[in-house]
Amino acid sequence: MRVLVTGATGFVGKRLLDRLDRPVVLSRDPVRAEKSLARFQIKAFGWDPEKPPPAEAFDGIDTVIHLAGDPVAEGRWTESKKERIRESRVAGTRNLVATLRAIGRGPKVLVSASAVGIYGDRGDQQLDESSPPASDFLAEVCQSWEHEALEASALGIRVTTVRVGIVLGEKGGALGKMLTPFYLGLGSPLGSGNQYMPWVHIDDLVGIFLHAARYGHVKGPLNGVAPNPVTNCEFTKTLGKVIGRWTFMPSVPPLVLKTMLGEFANVLLASQRVYPVATKQAGYVYQYPELEPALRQILHR
Repeated sequence: MRVLVTGATGFVGKRLLDRLDRPVVLSRDPVRAEKSLARFQIKAFGWDPEKPPPAEAFDGIDTVIHLAGDPVAEGRWTESKKERIRESRVAGTRNLVATLRAIGRGPKVLVSASAVGIYGDRGDQQLDESSPPASDFLAEVCQSWEHEALEASALGIRVTTVRVGIVLGEKGGALGKMLTPFYLGLGSPLGSGNQYMPWVHIDDLVGIFLHAARYGHVKGPLNGVAPNPVTNCEFTKTLGKVIGRWTFMPSVPPLVLKTMLGEFANVLLASQRVYPVATKQAGYVYQYPELEPALRQILHR
């Protein structure tokens, strides 16, 4: 495959580049991207997601993997932050497809990120790719995001949207933010602790993106999560066990989280019992289907 990647400088993007041969990258700062990603032997083109990307970036490209989007978990959700979250995904994808439309004979495959946020807070309900979306802010963003990506199917492009869960990996992602309090013995459940966490090992997430890109029968939504979701309380106990720390601290009350984090706290308290039914039917075989072995591999314990 000759692959073009957006969002390549992010946590998942860098891991993906490690699996590709001389990929092309779209970046706001192509000079900086080529320097920081030099070990991957990339070619970078400049792209402001508020505009269509340059057509020349797609020369010889047969696959586009679209990861770009303003980080959801960084900064309080002010109105301007929420607008960046929405527009970086929705308008950015619309502009990406606009260039694909303009160049005519171009890539054959578009694998676009989405998120399990499309399902909203659903308690113990078992969710898969056929489950209806919710109507909160993130769910609406994800629906619009996927809609813009699916517009490429009218061009004869095979489109898959990967609904990404909580990504676990070394030196970044959700786990990177959790470890310090756990090492200090301050690890504790959030809220009731009964909410389900749709986690995934970063190597499996990258594997799902590549599987979707390589196999022509794969299209539509895929849940980018492990096949065994756990509750927040189970996650807390398992992480404490792996790193050898007690997790006897009382749970963090929802009011405290909302005071500290604002509207984003609702994301941490939401329960999403998501299963990758279509992902497994598409033939993807997980390296890390269970949480404890996944954490031990990441932390080398």
